[in-house]
Amino acid sequence: MILIADCGSTKIDWCVLDANKVEKQVFTLGMNAVMLTEEEIRARLAEELVPELADVNAKIEAVYFYGAGCISQEVCSNVARAIKANIPSATTVEVYTDLLAAARALCGREPGIACIMGTGSNSCLYDGKGIASNVSPLGFILGDEGSGAVLGKLFLGDVLKKQLPADICARFLEEYDLDLLGIIRRVYKEPQANRFLASVTPFLSKNINEPAIRELVLNAFRAFFRRNIKQYENYDKHPVNFIGSIAYYFREVLCDAAAAEGCTVGNILKSPMEGLLKFHSEA
Repeated sequence: MILIADCGSTKIDWCVLDANKVEKQVFTLGMNAVMLTEEEIRARLAEELVPELADVNAKIEAVYFYGAGCISQEVCSNVARAIKANIPSATTVEVYTDLLAAARALCGREPGIACIMGTGSNSCLYDGKGIASNVSPLGFILGDEGSGAVLGKLFLGDVLKKQLPADICARFLEEYDLDLLGIIRRVYKEPQANRFLASVTPFLSKNINEPAIRELVLNAFRAFFRRNIKQYENYDKHPVNFIGSIAYYFREVLCDAAAAEGCTVGNILKSPMEGLLKFHSEA
């Protein structure tokens, strides 16, 4: 048996694979590994994961963990030791970044460009084995073009500066029960501003046929291709593949933005687990 984990900041999706069939799937609270100590990760796994795996824990031989914040050898080693402490039967424990999860899920063992486009955004040139090149996403203040946080930032700025039709602004503020002071507080005073900003994207999706909203989303996606994808060598020779809720729900506008920038969109998946299961089944 092998255990595969797709770890985001909100939740962790764990799948037990036995003879290429899903034996068990459980969800635990998400985490960003770079923000936690090894002891904290170990304690959380003991409390949240181990009870869910009581019937299979002793049979797990390998664990493949893909996680947000797994960006250095030190962080990956911390996570690996925490997993090993809770699943002692595993003789193999490998920890990778969530960007490699996206690449393996989208491209398998073929070269390509893999992207994450959810609350944040990221991308890489994948050579079929590992990440060959990565344009730093820089977060939603300096980068993260096309992400839910940046779409929200652009939209809220336009609402408050009256850059959008008055009826759209009024409808949004009423539906979300927000005003200027409420928005300023959520963005500048309260934690996790990126999640708050991304939380307005369902309004954009619902009103995507409004010309002003469609233009805002289209331009944000075009910026993602210009500032990220076009930095990769021979970018126009590879399909650009995506994982994440923003890419999934705004796929039509995303494809239009790609075409406008001379790029071709390949696979679009809401989450990487299905692709990861296939990747490890074929190992």
